[in-house]
Amino acid sequence: MNSQPTSTKTPASRYIRKPRPLGSLAFYCGYFFALLFIGAPLALLVWPLPAKQRFRLLNLHSRFVIQWLRLTCGIRYDFEGLDNLPEGAFVLVANHQSEWETMYLQTLKPPICTVLKKELLKIPVFGWGLRLLRPIPLDRSQPAKMIRVVLKVGAERIQEGISVLIFPEGTRVAPGKSKPFSKSAAMIACRAGVPLVPIAHNAGEHWSSSDWIKHSGVLSMRIGKPITTEGKRADQVTREAQEWIEGQLAEISAIPRPATLPQED
Repeated sequence: MNSQPTSTKTPASRYIRKPRPLGSLAFYCGYFFALLFIGAPLALLVWPLPAKQRFRLLNLHSRFVIQWLRLTCGIRYDFEGLDNLPEGAFVLVANHQSEWETMYLQTLKPPICTVLKKELLKIPVFGWGLRLLRPIPLDRSQPAKMIRVVLKVGAERIQEGISVLIFPEGTRVAPGKSKPFSKSAAMIACRAGVPLVPIAHNAGEHWSSSDWIKHSGVLSMRIGKPITTEGKRADQVTREAQEWIEGQLAEISAIPRPATLPQED
């Protein structure tokens, strides 16, 4: 996927943020077609393969959806910092606004597994593919047990050479709002001695979780430099990541950000 802004010869008016109802209809037609005729067959074909090969092949569906969104809804992708991704396994944290980042971030440097709600694994076709990507499922009805599972399985994935993606807000948060970050991502990174990579994006301004209509404009994503965890506490690393992400969101978001960081109760 092209990480550079599109040519300056493209009329700027094309990238003004505005609703695209017809483009959204076309997008969802292609989205569900890809789910049934790309995602489902791949899920059936790749399950006997080694994990790393499964990740690469199943990500073909996500790559199609990301590019189809760009074509149908007049979105330009402006990505920065792709060269900041370290060698080896690492922990990745990002703000969570939409479905876009759940798909795209897994394609950055596979294999990457995601911490997600276990209910998603029960969705026909979609859930089947997710299971093959070796996610870390969460049972929110048992919060005390949940953190132990995340730490245990997250450490196992890192040892296997699989990076871990966590959305530390814990749920989707609308553009212009924020929630305190969970320390679980930093705890995994600190215990495993691997770096934590922060990512900021404004995908929710174009692919809203509360509206089927997509919006044109510039979807920006910035990848920060890896935050070292050696000799640091998890709360310190978490704070560094959240401050960096909020600082970037203040620059790339069309919807104003909160004036101060949210604090945990």
